[in-house]
Amino acid sequence: MCGRYKLSQRKQIVEEYFDTASADDDWTPRFNIAPTQPIPVIRRHPKEPVRELSLMRWGLIPSWAKDPSGAARMINARSETAATKPAFRDALKFRRCLIPADGFYEWAKTAKAKQPYCFEVNDGELFAFAGIWDRWKNPSGVWVETCSILTTTPNAVTSAVHDRMPVILDPHGYDLWLDPGMRNVAEASELLKPYDARLMRCYPVSTRINRVANDDEECSRPVQLAHIQNRLFT
Repeated sequence: MCGRYKLSQRKQIVEEYFDTASADDDWTPRFNIAPTQPIPVIRRHPKEPVRELSLMRWGLIPSWAKDPSGAARMINARSETAATKPAFRDALKFRRCLIPADGFYEWAKTAKAKQPYCFEVNDGELFAFAGIWDRWKNPSGVWVETCSILTTTPNAVTSAVHDRMPVILDPHGYDLWLDPGMRNVAEASELLKPYDARLMRCYPVSTRINRVANDDEECSRPVQLAHIQNRLFT
């Protein structure tokens, strides 16, 4: 799964990297993004070949839901079954998005506790999770846009810590994934594979990441845990 991640780049850098129109929504660099918080999401304009960036709430609420109580359980969608699950199947077919990031966190069980690790692409460059989104009207009549990150089987880097990993899309697949006219779910699902482990790195970080209120660069700074590192990755 993916329950925490970071996007430590400024808005202008994200817009330039993903070639999006300038967004009205603003945000500051984040190092400990948690479920139910607003996050930057990239979609394609339904009628023009233009990428648009906006904020959505992390934790999908299906349009038909009676209330938002299940959103915290829908921060992730399994890529293998999303096409058949009522909460995700329409979104996978009609409402796909990119969720920009430059790292995500997973926890390894140790004898005494859980040790968090940060996973990055290359030297911490920007990348995009495969996401899906939906729109739900709350009791006050206000539309709320929410999203979920798709997950897949782990690669050689992530498997040492967790049995799932978020889908990191190859940049060559961005246009196909975002294309609102591409409704062949089987073809879109071909993009939902484990990312090349040779292009990823992993390192232990402080348990400060466990507390949502902690959201600064210290959350993703490497710490020295040689004995754990050796046991997990050799």
